[in-house]
Amino acid sequence: MVVRLAALLTVSDDGGRDDGGGPGSNTEDRLDALHEHLAATAERPVARAASAHLGEAEAVARDLAERPADPDTVRERAGHVLRLLREAGDTEDEAADRHVAAALDLAEELAEGDGVGGDGDDGTDDGGAGGGS
Repeated sequence: MVVRLAALLTVSDDGGRDDGGGPGSNTEDRLDALHEHLAATAERPVARAASAHLGEAEAVARDLAERPADPDTVRERAGHVLRLLREAGDTEDEAADRHVAAALDLAEELAEGDGVGGDGDDGTDDGGAGGGS
């Protein structure tokens, strides 16, 4: 179990595999790590109130990790995971809290579109030109 956690932290810390897959494989690595962190909370004695939110977040993350999705869908579903994690509250378990914190970081990156899809910048919030002077 400790080895598995170390592997998850390595994936999220170093930006993913060096398999020549570019940004897409990094997204896949982060989706896998997101799911693994949330799945790990299911094995912990977490507070009942947090458990339902964590379970739903894990289900959404599992779907993202197992099924290909376009960048917009990844951002939307990662945003849902992020909201669920923020609503989960106190888990009452330190190990679960560490997994939730790591999952929050990953979900936030994915929801913001950091490195998701092609170049990670679809220009949706920029409005293009005219950034002010």
